[in-house]
Amino acid sequence: MKEKLREIQSALLTGVSYMLPFVIAGGVLIAIGFAIGGYDIPNTVEQYGNLASTIFWLGKQAFALMVPVLGAYVAYSIADKPGLAVGMVGGALADYQGSGFLGALIAGIIAGYLVNLLKKIPVPGQLRSLLPTLIIPILGVGAIGLIMIYVVGEPLTFLTTALTDMLNSLGTGNLIILGIVQGCMLAFDMGGPCNKVAYAFALAAMEAGNFGPMAANFIGSMAPPLGIAFAILIAKKKFTDEDRAALPGLFAGAFGMITEFAIPFAAGDPIRVIPSLMAGSAVGCALSYAFGLTMRAPHGGLFVLFALNNALLFILALLIAGAVTAALLVVLKKPVQEVTTEE
Repeated sequence: MKEKLREIQSALLTGVSYMLPFVIAGGVLIAIGFAIGGYDIPNTVEQYGNLASTIFWLGKQAFALMVPVLGAYVAYSIADKPGLAVGMVGGALADYQGSGFLGALIAGIIAGYLVNLLKKIPVPGQLRSLLPTLIIPILGVGAIGLIMIYVVGEPLTFLTTALTDMLNSLGTGNLIILGIVQGCMLAFDMGGPCNKVAYAFALAAMEAGNFGPMAANFIGSMAPPLGIAFAILIAKKKFTDEDRAALPGLFAGAFGMITEFAIPFAAGDPIRVIPSLMAGSAVGCALSYAFGLTMRAPHGGLFVLFALNNALLFILALLIAGAVTAALLVVLKKPVQEVTTEE
């Protein structure tokens, strides 16, 4: 059972990893289209009617592929190449039915194990080569289609709609609690399962037209490397020469929304660093909701500030989040000499 759970967890991470290029490319192009032509492009300009509209719709096309690709590569992780077509159709059906990311994840898992079962069909040796190219695609696509349409599709769509409605109806106090949870998840493993779940939640909300969680996601992801950079500047003696040499990279990670620049520091001193990062990101995400921030791009850090509804408040929340992390690190971390002595 534990092996199956690990396999599913690995499949989910694989699916999200392969999906991200579509998310980033599509989302940034959409944001650039908005920056050039305004947020009414879909309603006021003919599709591909001018440069802004063309960039916007190119982004929409890339963005539209992310849910099918997610389903495809979740299935691929479980069943290898034969799972791609089956998982992609399952993901496309999830998108069509309205269950989005959640539906694609479930469809990909079902498709992967379904294809593994189909691989065991007894076939004469001379027809064996037809199994991955003809038999599995036909039976697999047909089966996942029936399962999504008649079994799991509607319940997943209902659940997705209910979660979206609940999010949209949250008051400020509840949103702040949501921000604290979201920030802690983003900073806990920085690119691991918790981080990706929080990011997928923001993407799902964005797809449903709620851009608040994505703004919080930006701050929660940018705050860890920024907070460490601030701490190095404030208390140099508590960091090694190697740590201080990473300062430019930390600022680059913060500006570009690459949380992973903080991982070496968390791995080197997890007891002190990880809680500090979580606290800063939690404060930043909570402030994002309190300020009513929205972000229409799914990635890009400070390079897509034009996609924010209020860039000044965003920067303020980010600086506060980084300051909280830095203050905790300065208090909790011991000078390098003390750490060396203890060892």
